[in-house]
Amino acid sequence: MNPLIKSFFCCLLALQWGNAAAQQVLWASKVLGYSSEYRPGQYGHAYRAKQILGIPNKLPDFGNSPCAWSPAEADGRGEEWIKVGFEKAIPAKQIAIAENFNPGAIVRVLAYDESGKEYLVSETPAAQQAVKGRMLHVFLKQNVLVNAVKIVLEPGKVSGFNQIDAIAISESATPVEAAINFAQNMQLKSEKENMGKAINTKGQEVAPIISPDGKTLYFTRTNFEGNIGNPNRQDVWVSTLNDKGQWTDATNIGPPINNAGDNAITSISADGKTIYLINIYRPDGSMYFGFSKSFKTKTGWTFPKESKIVNLLGNATSIEIAVSPFENVLIMSVQRADTEGGKDLYISFLQKDNTWSEPRNLGSVINTADYEGTPFLALDNKTLYFSSQGHSGYGEGDIFLTRRLDDTWLNWSKPENLGPAINSPLWDAFINIPVTGDYAYFSASDKVLGQEDIFRIRMSPEIKPEPVAVVTGVVYEAESTKQVKSDIAADLKKDNSSFAKANFDPETGEYRLILPLKEIYSVSASGEGYFPVSEDIDLSEETGFRTIRKNLYLQPIKPGQQIRLTNTMFTQSSAEVVPSSYSELDRIALAMTTYPAMEILLEGHTDNQGEVQKNVQLSKDRVEQVKKYLLSKGIDAKRIQTKAWGPSRPIASNLTEQTRQRNRRVEFTILKI
Repeated sequence: MNPLIKSFFCCLLALQWGNAAAQQVLWASKVLGYSSEYRPGQYGHAYRAKQILGIPNKLPDFGNSPCAWSPAEADGRGEEWIKVGFEKAIPAKQIAIAENFNPGAIVRVLAYDESGKEYLVSETPAAQQAVKGRMLHVFLKQNVLVNAVKIVLEPGKVSGFNQIDAIAISESATPVEAAINFAQNMQLKSEKENMGKAINTKGQEVAPIISPDGKTLYFTRTNFEGNIGNPNRQDVWVSTLNDKGQWTDATNIGPPINNAGDNAITSISADGKTIYLINIYRPDGSMYFGFSKSFKTKTGWTFPKESKIVNLLGNATSIEIAVSPFENVLIMSVQRADTEGGKDLYISFLQKDNTWSEPRNLGSVINTADYEGTPFLALDNKTLYFSSQGHSGYGEGDIFLTRRLDDTWLNWSKPENLGPAINSPLWDAFINIPVTGDYAYFSASDKVLGQEDIFRIRMSPEIKPEPVAVVTGVVYEAESTKQVKSDIAADLKKDNSSFAKANFDPETGEYRLILPLKEIYSVSASGEGYFPVSEDIDLSEETGFRTIRKNLYLQPIKPGQQIRLTNTMFTQSSAEVVPSSYSELDRIALAMTTYPAMEILLEGHTDNQGEVQKNVQLSKDRVEQVKKYLLSKGIDAKRIQTKAWGPSRPIASNLTEQTRQRNRRVEFTILKI
C-alpha cells in the first residue's frame, strides 16, 4: 500500500512567489514542436513534451520527475529541442527554465515574436553542473514581444536524462522562482505528534482510519510478529480512546477481517457500522484483487462481502479506495489504460444493483504523470485529501487537498499542499480526519519509531473540511417507547433527492447521520408495521460544527391511529403542496398500496390569522390537494375522506410565527385496515 519511494535524495528549497504580484509571469501553454520525447511506459504520458506546460510540477524540489519533458535518449549525440508557445505575447525581460534534473545541457535559448521572427537570446556550452537541479534565468538584452520560446540541448554533454519541468516568460527582471501552492492564508503552526508506542512499533504502521466520532483508530500494521500468519503480511489493528483521553495499546482486530493474506481497512461509514477493505475474501481463506465491506454487529464484524466495481481490473494490480461517508461515491487510486501517470484518482458511483460504476478519471487538475493515491473524502462530502508525487512539494510524496466545485464530481479546485508541519522531504500519506475536524491522522516516514509511523496534528481552519452537523438518536414506537429496528434516510428538501442513509438496530445502539451545513434536510425513519415519520432539520443558517439529538417516534399502522404530516407542506395562505413534501405524500401512498383495505380521514387545520371562513376554506382546499395527489398515485377516492377544521383546533399558541406554523397542518387517521 506504500507508494514507491524514489531512491534519489530530494533537496528541499524554500522558494516563494515573492515577486508574483509585481510582475506578469506566463508559463508555457502549448507545445509548438519538439525533436523527441521519452516514452518508457505503455500507459500514461510520463516524460512527454506536454509535461513542460503549465507551472512547475517538481520545482522547487529537484530530482527525477515523470512530470517533466525528457528527450528520448539519455546521452544522445545530436541536439534535442522543444518549442513552446504562450497564451499571449508580452514584452519579456526574462525567460525562466525549470531544469529539475541533470541541468546544464541547454546550449541555446531562442525567443520568437508574433510575426515568427527568431531572436537568439542565450548561447552557452553544455556542461555538467554541481547541483541536481536549478531554475535557469535568461535575461533579454533586446526588446522583444515574446510569444514563443525554443530551447536546444546537447544531451551527450551532461550524463543521464536531462529534464525540463516548465518554461516561463516575465515582463520583470526580478528572477522568477517556483513555489509550492499552499492554502490561502495558511498558518498551520502545530507540530505533528507521533502517536507513540501504543500505536507505533519497529514495524510499519500506515493507513489510519479514525471513526467519525474520533474514539476508535483502525490502522494497518506490517512486519510485525503479532500479525496473523506471515508477519510480513498486513493486518488491521485497532486502538480506542479511554476516559482519560489516552489511546489504549492497539490490538489485532482478528478474524474474519484478518487472515493469512494482506488485510487493510480503506474507509468507514458515517455511522461507524460499515468498514470497507482491500481485497475480496473467499470462504477458504484465500483472497483476490478487489474490495469488500463488513458490517458491525453485537458479536463483531461480519465476514467481508465483495463490493463489485464494473470493469475495474484492466491492468490494475493494486488499489487504494475512499468511500464517501454517505456510501454512494467511491474515489480510488488505480492505474488504468487512461491514466495520466503511475496511479491516478478515479470516481465511481453506486448503482441501483449495489455495484459501482466503471471508474472515470478525475482529470488533469488532480492527476499528474506521477503517482496520486491514498484518497480520503472528508465528512463534508466535498474536501478530498490525497498524496501525490506529481505536484510541487517537499520530497518523496506530500499530502494535498482539493475541494469539489460541483455535483458532477469531475471539477475540483487546484490542489493545495498541506505545508511543512505535515509534509517532509520523506514519504507522507494516508490522511484521515474525524467529524470534529480537530485533529488529522496520517502516515509518515520522518521521525519514526521503526518504518512508517502514524502521527496526528491539530488542524487549522484553512485546511479543515467544511463543518458538518452530527445527528444522533433512537427510534421508538410512539405509544410504548419500545425501540424499533428502522431504516433512516436524510433527503434534501430542495429537490427530494436522497442524501444519506443509516439504520437503527436496538442491539447495536443509536443511529448516526452526518449532514453538511447550508441545507435543509428531511430525516425519516421507517420500520415494518409502522407508518414512516419524517422531521425537518434546517442547517441552512448554521456556520460551525454542532451535534443534534433527534429521537424519532413511529406510529403503528392500526385502525384509529392518527398521524400528523409535516407542517411545511404548504406555503402561508396557499393550498398548493410544495414539491419538497411529495416524498412524505409518497409514503402515504405506499402504505395504502401495501395495505389495500386501508381507508383514511384527512383533516386540515390553519392558524388564526385572517377571517375564520377563509381559513376554513383554505383548510378544505389543502386536504383536497393532498387527496388529489394520492389519487394521482393510483389510490381509489373511496378510500379517502376529508374534513376541514380551519383554526378551531390549534395544537400550539398563535402568538408567534413559529408556533402558528405548527397549527398549519394536515393530519390523517387510519379508519380501516
